[in-house]
Amino acid sequence: MRIVPTVTVVALLGAAGCGGVSQEGPQPVSSTPMAVSAERVDRIRTDIDGMVRGGTTGVIATLTENGQTVTLTAGVGDRASKAAIPMAPPQQVRVGSISKTFAAALLLQLVSEGKLRLDEPVDTYLPGLLTGEGVDGRVITVRQILQHRSGLPEIADDPELDETRAVAEGRTFTPQQEIAIALRKPAQFAPGARFKYTNTNFIVAGMLVEKITGRTYSDELTGRITTPAQLPDTYLPGPGELGFRGPHLQGYTVIAGVPTDVTRSEPSIAWSAGGMVSTGNDLNRFFLALLAGRIVADAQLREMLATQPRSADAPFEYGLGIGSTPLPCNTQYFGHVGEIVGFTTVSGATRDGRAVTIALNDSPDKEPDFTNLLGDALCP
Repeated sequence: MRIVPTVTVVALLGAAGCGGVSQEGPQPVSSTPMAVSAERVDRIRTDIDGMVRGGTTGVIATLTENGQTVTLTAGVGDRASKAAIPMAPPQQVRVGSISKTFAAALLLQLVSEGKLRLDEPVDTYLPGLLTGEGVDGRVITVRQILQHRSGLPEIADDPELDETRAVAEGRTFTPQQEIAIALRKPAQFAPGARFKYTNTNFIVAGMLVEKITGRTYSDELTGRITTPAQLPDTYLPGPGELGFRGPHLQGYTVIAGVPTDVTRSEPSIAWSAGGMVSTGNDLNRFFLALLAGRIVADAQLREMLATQPRSADAPFEYGLGIGSTPLPCNTQYFGHVGEIVGFTTVSGATRDGRAVTIALNDSPDKEPDFTNLLGDALCP
């Protein structure tokens, strides 16, 4: 299972490409940039073409500003057909760890309703779940889960939890099975001692949603976020749902030196930590709504965005299920990066109404570093 974190620092180079504009949300594109600044469009056009020249299969960049959305593409969405990526309708991708921001938002809604307390032990809600060598759910808090400060062992590198292997074997996993696999290993550190990005935390987060609400995580995601926020292409596939529900990019990873189609993937493995499908239009809408206080109540949003200082253990700032980094234009990016087999995506927004999603249909050998790209995408 490869569902990884957020932003580090490297420059991405480029030349020129193609683009179009949608009026709002998931509507068809037109031919004029309108409210999105021409400078942003030109910079990102250059960047994404450079990524394709460097070996990336395909890229979709979705820029939003003042209620208008521009879609830019480079490369191909399908290596077999070599067809250019359509700009409309929006193309679905697997968004990996961007799913964590949605999970955190669900839990913070429950906090605002008085059904959950951030500084309460996980054992209060999921008694007996977290028990192992150095692991005690009676001292791990919900806040530590969302901040990646729980010390829980990591499941992502366990060979048993591999999405493509699960497809070949026809296997699915329950969250309980995944936690049991994680707890074969000892704790990484004492709860609260430091930051360590750990996907196991957000499997626990999904289980908390289900226990507190008495409904499936997918139903809560739909009822509380994707339907009210009008995100028609955003969903969590069910166990065994290997494909996509709408137009999508094919996903690729290199196996034995050959780019291999890994579009079909078992979603029950990444689940609430990284199993979601979405589009650039939907993700831009989500992050703008989140920062505007339309997803999570103001008091809980302040806690969500209160990031921990950078340290050797946390080379980026991280709040509750969301990352943050300063941009060169004196503004702050809030968002997340997601990498899951076949796809790599970065998405987020600024408080002054700009948003971006960059989606690659690749699992590159070297994890991309999006800081300069975010500056190009989100600075005026």
